[in-house]
Amino acid sequence: MSNSEPRPDPAAPGWLQPAFNQGWTYRDRPGPGLASGTSVAGYYASRYGHSGLGVWLARIAAGEVLCNGEELLADGPFAASDRLAWQRPPWQEAAVPDLPGPLFDDGDLLVIDKPSGLPVLPAGGWLEHTVLRLLERRHRGDPAGRPRPVHRLGRFTSGLLVCARQPQTRAWLSARLRESTAQDPSQAAPLLGKGCRKLYRALVVPRVLALQPGESRLIEVPIGLRAHPQLGQLWCAAEGFAPADQSAPVDRSARSTLTLLERGRQADLVQVAIASGRPHQIRIHCAALGAPLLGDPLYAPGGQAIPGALPGDGGYQLQAWRLELERPGGGQLALEAPRALGLVNDAA
Repeated sequence: MSNSEPRPDPAAPGWLQPAFNQGWTYRDRPGPGLASGTSVAGYYASRYGHSGLGVWLARIAAGEVLCNGEELLADGPFAASDRLAWQRPPWQEAAVPDLPGPLFDDGDLLVIDKPSGLPVLPAGGWLEHTVLRLLERRHRGDPAGRPRPVHRLGRFTSGLLVCARQPQTRAWLSARLRESTAQDPSQAAPLLGKGCRKLYRALVVPRVLALQPGESRLIEVPIGLRAHPQLGQLWCAAEGFAPADQSAPVDRSARSTLTLLERGRQADLVQVAIASGRPHQIRIHCAALGAPLLGDPLYAPGGQAIPGALPGDGGYQLQAWRLELERPGGGQLALEAPRALGLVNDAA
């Protein structure tokens, strides 16, 4: 259906093959909120819900957990001021699409077309097979410095990713991205003034949106943390849904403009401009309208999470398609992904 899906064969050229990394050390310092008598294994099991108490007891027994730099000999209570470290052994990272060459590189600012399936930053099961690590290895010894991502894209979100070599440039660009103001995505005129405009394209569940091709809809559904059985909390649509934990952070305002581009039998193609950078904003806002991203395993119509699904699960198609950005040295940069997400042989 789409012309931007990653290759289905991980053994094909352009893919990084499964490989073991060097492991990683996760460091924690609980602080004053620690309940008296809490054991190390109990603390880890409550903080990291992906592993139960028995798993953490086994890790302690294997010598993987340190307290104040010393290997724990057995589980037991610890103090709020103690420093914990879990030395995760090396693990095999799955195959992912390789990092392509840059679309733009002026010696400091660098923009790449990130493929779907490649994580941006280390997290969870990903360490070396990430944009950050690949850039570090590719530009090792670069006299101008190693490029680092300025912002995030979800693992299965493809398209334009902004990076920069100099810390001051990353800080400047990060501020521009945060302060970006979405314009009417139907306008063809370039961005005027300072800041940036980000346009995304996505395939959504068909025949739900009460729009004609070319028509737009403003979405202002707030986004907040809601209960999740595996993660504890997860970002979801907050409008009309009360938080389970009244001490949870205040719901955040969010603003997107969705434009229906084309209808198809199996999916509708939409374009989304965002004026705020909330977690999973496009996925949540499309679902809030009743038209989740096609194949999204996480967000159901209405914008709430589906039990058992996780944010890193794939199956949807979302592309950071166009970027209009003010350059630190002056002037504007306008780029589009080489292959725009679209419907192929899917006319309604």
